[in-house]
Amino acid sequence: MIPYKHEPFTNFSVDRNKRAFEAALKTVTGYLGNDYSLIINGERISTDDKIISRNPASKNEIIGSVSMANKQLTERAMNSALHAFEAWKKVNPEVRADILFKAAAIIRRRKHEFSALLVKEAGKPWNEADADTAEGIDFLEYYGRQILKIKSGKRVASREGEYNRYEYIPLGVGVVISPWNFAFAIMAGTTAAALVTGNTVLLKPASTTPVIAAKFMEVLEEAGMPNGVVNFIPGSGTEIGDYLVDHPKTRFISFTGSREVGTRIYERAAKVNEGQIWLKRVIAEMGGKDTIIVDKEADLELAAQSIVTSAFGFSGQKCSACSRAIIVEDVYDYVLNRSIELTKELTIGDPGDSENFMGPVNDQQAFDKIMRYMEIGKDEGKLMIGGHGDDSKGYYIHPTIFADLDVKARLMKEEIFGPVVAFAKAKDFTEAIKIANDTDYGLTGAVITNNRQHLEQAREEFHVGNLYFNRGCTGAIVGYQPFGGFNMSGTDSKAGGPDYLLLHMQAKTTSEML
Repeated sequence: MIPYKHEPFTNFSVDRNKRAFEAALKTVTGYLGNDYSLIINGERISTDDKIISRNPASKNEIIGSVSMANKQLTERAMNSALHAFEAWKKVNPEVRADILFKAAAIIRRRKHEFSALLVKEAGKPWNEADADTAEGIDFLEYYGRQILKIKSGKRVASREGEYNRYEYIPLGVGVVISPWNFAFAIMAGTTAAALVTGNTVLLKPASTTPVIAAKFMEVLEEAGMPNGVVNFIPGSGTEIGDYLVDHPKTRFISFTGSREVGTRIYERAAKVNEGQIWLKRVIAEMGGKDTIIVDKEADLELAAQSIVTSAFGFSGQKCSACSRAIIVEDVYDYVLNRSIELTKELTIGDPGDSENFMGPVNDQQAFDKIMRYMEIGKDEGKLMIGGHGDDSKGYYIHPTIFADLDVKARLMKEEIFGPVVAFAKAKDFTEAIKIANDTDYGLTGAVITNNRQHLEQAREEFHVGNLYFNRGCTGAIVGYQPFGGFNMSGTDSKAGGPDYLLLHMQAKTTSEML
């Protein structure tokens, strides 16, 4: 088997790469405003109700109009997926994996186009968009290789006169509810994991980024995916989201999004509805309140760089983003001041311009929420930089640092999901870990220190699913840093890891007397 290597990121300082990306932006601009249909059993169905996808950097620019599913069409999609499952579950895993490998190859050839669409639809700067597309390619290839490793199950012991087998079989119809912040990577990865394990899928993408999902559906079809295996049904969460979660034929839900929605899905999925003969499985990733701890024995320049990059990359709209910086008091002032200096250097504007480090936030709802937290922060701490936004053309919020926060402040406890980082002081390293753990979440964290004993202390005591030493707290790579968190960050699914596909399967034991 070919060893796994992750898709490299593009170096846009190379002139030919920059020109290629500019050409891709022109390609995407050429099809802005197109209509996209539902896809149910391979049939394209247009509806009168549309999701209008807009560019968050220029909200009057329409990316596309996407048909919305209602309950009747959702039921039709469910029946399509149920029917397709009977054949798809029997397809050789090698064949299912080949579809993922082919899809990855198609996307790799069109990589800049997909990234350029993310610039337009998700408001991602070039590097962030490129990384999103690369991660999607990685998920496809990694999960294709993983199914080949587990397709024959695991070896179990057999006694004299018997032969025992332990095999994995698919679950059934899965509902994939994907987020807008990694509109390609997570959407593609969660869908690919479900289908390569022999399940069929009802894909409901985020309502602000449905066009990139429609383009992914086109790739799956070109790669040879049979009709009905993935059904594309964008729509309202309140109308079809609840309907899908409650449906007695739904076997599992794969969700990435907010804590509020995730816990609601978890609760509804626990109920056994009439006609339901299983307990639904929920795979959920629900966000974080992530912390970078800086010790007094640390590379302080690295610390400041890590905080700023992790807090403000993609305008802080990552569940892994640095939302809190907890600094041992001996070096607090230096790290804070250096972080402010670095933040002043950041450029904010249209992500179509490669010179801009930050683009907009997702939409009006996100803008308003973040601005409310700005006002809370002004009461709770000391505003050092930023604290303002402008939604006249797009949804722009300037990178913001609040200092001297009390450990019980709302800015230290609640997920903001924007370019806001709260600085707090700790008397020593042990207290810093205690403060970092004092949250409902447990997704990512980072520790900057040259003290080996403190690294080992953090490894043992810092309660997060992904812990990084002497680097930022964002940027998990598929197959290298399996991703998922503890507590209210979700079910610790570890996407891009060796156990992830098993969440979409069930184990069956057979025993034959010889």
